[in-house]
Amino acid sequence: MTNLDALNEKQREAVVNEDNRLLVLAGAGSGKTKTLLQKIIYLIEEKGVQSQDILAITFTKNAANEMLDRLILTADTSGAYAAILHDKKKTRDEKDTARRAFVRRYKWIEGLTVRTFHSFGYNLLRNYGVHEFDNRFRLIGEEKNGEEDEFSKYTAPETSFEVFYKLLILKCEDREYLLTLKRYVLDYLVDKIHLKESGIPQLRQEGKFYTTLDGTRVRSKSEQFIADYLYRNNIPYEYEPTVQIKDFPFRPDFYIPSANLYLEHVSNKSYAMRDKEEQFHKGKILFAKTTERMAENSALFTNTLDNLLRGRLPHDFHRSKAIGFQEAFKGHLDHVKEFVRTAMRITDMMKVERLNAEQVLANAQKDLHERVRNFYALAIPLIQDYEKYCTDKSYLDFNDLISKTVSLLEHQPDVARKTQERYPYILVDEFQDVNNLQVELIRLLLTERTQLFCVGDDWQSIYGFRGSEVSYIIEFERHFPNATIIKLDLNYRSSQHIVGASNEVIRHNRFKIDKDIRASKISRHKITVHAGADEDENVAYCMQRVRECLEAGIPAEELLFLYRRTRMFHPFFEGLKKEGLRIPFKTIHAAKGLEARVVFLVGLTDGFGGFPDIWLEDRIFQVVKKANLDLLLEEERRLFYVAITRAKDKLFLITEKGRESSFLKEIPPVYTERAGNPLASVVEEVRLCPACSRQIEPMFSYCPHCGRAQG
Repeated sequence: MTNLDALNEKQREAVVNEDNRLLVLAGAGSGKTKTLLQKIIYLIEEKGVQSQDILAITFTKNAANEMLDRLILTADTSGAYAAILHDKKKTRDEKDTARRAFVRRYKWIEGLTVRTFHSFGYNLLRNYGVHEFDNRFRLIGEEKNGEEDEFSKYTAPETSFEVFYKLLILKCEDREYLLTLKRYVLDYLVDKIHLKESGIPQLRQEGKFYTTLDGTRVRSKSEQFIADYLYRNNIPYEYEPTVQIKDFPFRPDFYIPSANLYLEHVSNKSYAMRDKEEQFHKGKILFAKTTERMAENSALFTNTLDNLLRGRLPHDFHRSKAIGFQEAFKGHLDHVKEFVRTAMRITDMMKVERLNAEQVLANAQKDLHERVRNFYALAIPLIQDYEKYCTDKSYLDFNDLISKTVSLLEHQPDVARKTQERYPYILVDEFQDVNNLQVELIRLLLTERTQLFCVGDDWQSIYGFRGSEVSYIIEFERHFPNATIIKLDLNYRSSQHIVGASNEVIRHNRFKIDKDIRASKISRHKITVHAGADEDENVAYCMQRVRECLEAGIPAEELLFLYRRTRMFHPFFEGLKKEGLRIPFKTIHAAKGLEARVVFLVGLTDGFGGFPDIWLEDRIFQVVKKANLDLLLEEERRLFYVAITRAKDKLFLITEKGRESSFLKEIPPVYTERAGNPLASVVEEVRLCPACSRQIEPMFSYCPHCGRAQG
């Protein structure tokens, strides 16, 4: 038996193919990782390729380890390594140590370069990146990494959040920046006036929707402007003080004690002014009026206020006052941190999309909305400070590992040539998840002679929110000309009902590559759709099915609960806890690559908080990368496809009556069976005599009208 005998026709075709650009489109459960690994073995065993000529790129450390595990298992005929992997008493660290030892034992495996994109960039920059960056760089992340890995030796002593926050505090030493940031935080994170202005009502006592820089609630944006002007100029004021001059009490808008001046701002929200003015005149009290029209031009309004106060303040009055960060944001530090995290995400997006700060700021300033323009006016200088700080401290984050590697290969031809010659064979797993940076890195590693072997499934592309672009796999031939595409269309994992249903669901996507996936397994079990009257009924139903599975001898590790959002799962978690079952639940994203004999997919309801769960993110992010509602729905459908194809034998789809997910309607009835208690009828049963058609009460065994006996 040769190494190729265990492969089906399509897998074999992919393994032996020698085209320089090859995409293996692998449906769920079709053995794509097996095919990629068999390609490595074929190159070494049959083609005489040196293992050090092969680069295999994965997305996660776990995927890289799994690849090495499978290769070791093919080499270790003693079964010793398999025993270690399956020993539940062994810790992860012990298994990692064993893996390293077995890799060293088999030199052909040790010679392979099996790395994640980040790990590959990390090593290239360490070895050859001196002209691009300090090759003694340290790695900075959002959290401190407590685990020992190849990165831990050079981990930065601070996190990216800590650096951003520290730089923000420094930036706020500029009083103008601090007050502008405070205005942004109060308007858009505290008061959320953009939502109010969009027609979403917000409750504020006495209609005071706007918060001033000193925390006072006022009635209008222009009153807020006046209060902020006074605060910025260190001029104390009273807002709406109660005054009784002669005839009746009333409340002027502002009183400025140091100028002994009352200020009325006249707008459509103001009360009639004539009676108030009469009172001011009677009391010979100084007052001034501003109008809403003045407030339309901020520079003009500022000039108006300057003129009103000029000469009325004491000669020794000082308009400047130092204010500290903690004092300014007391009670609002959580909102400041929200601003920081948004800026951090924008930074990541800019790196993936290869946009510089000046480009992004220029785009943002063209936006229709003041909120978006104001955010970027504050965030871009902070992001630029962060980039300078990281360069100064020799810090790189995970996106930098790839972007700096791309830059290194672009600007250092000798390094690019050496790397290209080093790896004439490049294999990429999970190609559907690549982003712009990763594709650019792959391109820079290629020559005309390089064999590029990519494996992936466009139907399982579910990481758009992290920047992945499904177009690279769908339009592979455009990005990598003269490419060959081979489709693996036999699913070894799931039954024919599950495979058939998943095919029908994904057909509703327009942006895809057509595949006709077939099942190798036949099963009598149809997919069960359970529509409970409420959540409690659904939980009870699932727990009963769990008990039946366990009683039938199905191990707990072969049961899997999947959900779109964590909040969907909480009641089921409580139910499983009562059954003594804690690890069989995951988000669908986290379950990609897993399988189980029995899968429960919960939360399949329509509308807000259900599945599909689609929303266009904050417009702030659209400045860097525009989102398309149709493509978001297609990604949700791919996520549903991933979820249902985790099941090997039994699949339970849990929904609620009257709120069934639109995805359930895309599964033809031939693949499903319905479960759930029918709703009670609101119409009482009426007995009619078949002879005279008159109504008969339930207690009668004969018709009292015509005398006919009733059956």
